[in-house]
Amino acid sequence: MTINADSRSMRERMLAGDLYLADDPELAEASLRALDLMDAYNATSARQPDERRRLLTELLGAVGEDTEIRPPLRVDYGCHLRIGARTFANFGLVALDVAPIVIGDDVQIGPNVQLLTPTHPVEAQPRRAKWEAAQPITIGDNVWLGGGVVVLPGVTIGENTVVGAGAVVTRDLPANVVAVGNPARPIRYLDGAAGE
Repeated sequence: MTINADSRSMRERMLAGDLYLADDPELAEASLRALDLMDAYNATSARQPDERRRLLTELLGAVGEDTEIRPPLRVDYGCHLRIGARTFANFGLVALDVAPIVIGDDVQIGPNVQLLTPTHPVEAQPRRAKWEAAQPITIGDNVWLGGGVVVLPGVTIGENTVVGAGAVVTRDLPANVVAVGNPARPIRYLDGAAGE
């Protein structure tokens, strides 16, 4: 595998889904900023709702009204994570937002869910040289991700879909289904959905 050099910054390459170097100074500084804000957020008490909201607003690309994220929260950059209104994430959300992660409105996220956008070359040489890439994740409105769900790079989950606890979502899931397993697969349609 050869890496083509071009005039784009590593951040531009990263957001385009192309190979980039994660230890680029600009990216390293953005990661440190996120770590500082994460540490502050994760140290807050439930009795500090205004401070939590302020820190989330500063850390994330967008956070909707009446959204609650229970600490601890882990992100790579934060600024590439957009969360809609009235969404709830239980303890231990990991959202590695190397590529954009968009979470819709009214989403329910169980404890210890992982949203993983980074990818790595299969070939040893570029991996050893610290080249990485990423693919975005999109979670539709009113989705429920059960505890311990893992969503892999490039996945879109359609609105109203329920993903059972412990499932590993390796490819897109349509709207209005219940999906379970590793890899996650739809096992039934929900009321009002085609196929029922």
